[in-house]
Amino acid sequence: MYRPKEACRRTLPVIINVHGGGWAYGDKELYRFYCADLAARGFAVVNFSYRLSPENKYPAQMEDLCTVIRWVQDHAREYGFDTNHLFAVGDSAGAHLLSLYCILCKNTDYAERVGLTAPQNGYPKAVCLNCGKYEMDSYVSDEEEDLASDLLEGSGFRREIVNVLDNLNGEFPPVYMMTASGDFLKEQTQALAHAFMEQNIPFVYEYYHSDTEAPGHVFHLDFRLEKAKECKGRECAFFRQFLKRA
Repeated sequence: MYRPKEACRRTLPVIINVHGGGWAYGDKELYRFYCADLAARGFAVVNFSYRLSPENKYPAQMEDLCTVIRWVQDHAREYGFDTNHLFAVGDSAGAHLLSLYCILCKNTDYAERVGLTAPQNGYPKAVCLNCGKYEMDSYVSDEEEDLASDLLEGSGFRREIVNVLDNLNGEFPPVYMMTASGDFLKEQTQALAHAFMEQNIPFVYEYYHSDTEAPGHVFHLDFRLEKAKECKGRECAFFRQFLKRA
């Protein structure tokens, strides 16, 4: 958990970070500097590791995300979390899991099918989805298809259960989604934007490109890139729109 140094014990809006890594690798340690940077912009940031495939099949990862959000609610007074202003960010596989969590919160049919209940009052005020994977029947490489298969194989679920586009029901928190010219999953963000338009779900779409830099997949994590700084600034500004004014 990260807080800005100057905030002391002041109550702060919360950002939950859902890491990427193809559902099979990655952990909170890889995101510690990214999360510290977000915290420095005026937020309490909670960074966690979820159980990975292929050892752990879906919805184990969703169970862990629900557990973390309940932990934030249970420890709000201890750590100065403003749970009335709960936000979340996710990239790559993390954006996929975060999208399914938002669906879980508002789609009772989906919740019944996966056998989970979202935390009460755990629906995010807004989310940022970065370079995500949203269609599970569209692959750019054999490796990507293998990773997706490992997430479900032997779980008893069919592929549609983890396809974000198949489970949208018109309800979703305000979302900032982004991709970049060098992101090998950029068509996925375009597909999600199209699905949102079909269901009249409002969103902000950012496409990053530079003639001097080559922003690629999850480029926002690279502190060397000016576009990464720009992206983090825009995403935090997006969240601030939803903070109540005194």
